[in-house]
Amino acid sequence: MGRVAVVTGGNKGIGYAIVRSLCQQFDGTVYLTARDITRGLTAVNELEKQDLKPKFHQLDITDDESVTKFRDYLKNTYDGLDVLINNAAIAFKTDATEPFGIQAEETIRVNYFSLRRVCTALYPLLRPHARVVHVSSSAGRLCNITGNTLKERLSDPNLTEVELDKIMHEFVNAAKSNTHVQAGWSNSAYVASKIGVSALAGIHQSTFNADSRKDIAVNAVHPGYVDTDMTSHKGPLTPDEGAVAPVYCALLPENTEIKGKYIWYDMTLSNWK
Repeated sequence: MGRVAVVTGGNKGIGYAIVRSLCQQFDGTVYLTARDITRGLTAVNELEKQDLKPKFHQLDITDDESVTKFRDYLKNTYDGLDVLINNAAIAFKTDATEPFGIQAEETIRVNYFSLRRVCTALYPLLRPHARVVHVSSSAGRLCNITGNTLKERLSDPNLTEVELDKIMHEFVNAAKSNTHVQAGWSNSAYVASKIGVSALAGIHQSTFNADSRKDIAVNAVHPGYVDTDMTSHKGPLTPDEGAVAPVYCALLPENTEIKGKYIWYDMTLSNWK
């Protein structure tokens, strides 16, 4: 059937650069997915002009039907998946006018719960030696929040998805009642969402360690401060530089020891706590 790699949110920025790099290095078929079909196909067309051959499939990570349709397509076409890079995410700008509670709810819904939706759907398709990359951020470190009890809960080695979901819901509720800072969070919904993503990598790895499929690795990556729409083009790194660490994790050799880790943009192991 051949090997298959999937990148969410692949039509621009870091996601697009990841697709391009995988097309050059990955021994298999690379799927650029995007919520918007026109933008996705335009991105694929740009890469084809560079003699690269990604494939496209529509994927809105916030939509159950879209995720299910993509899962069924992968299952029926390839009966498996070898690389999953969860890149799709949002960030409200500093001048956003929406109330913080609304920003928190939407950011957690997309960056955390929709990433979870994709994993729940596609993890059964992962083959032995599959590689999963959660694109996190330097924002996704525990040092960005103040609450010691909160930090202890998030860094608990026995943390479960159910408990982490609960913590994310607690943040949204606290944000809506404007008690999030007292609860130990920072004043950033993006920070909360990416802390969730970083924690998720460890939980998922623990699950795969007990899985009958051998050597599945899940890692969270800080791609660096990159010049993209999300950073309002303030980042010093190019999207291609931002793609380096995610692609490194996607192509880790068989039986790697780098599993359930938090990787810095220069490909070094970092401490997310």
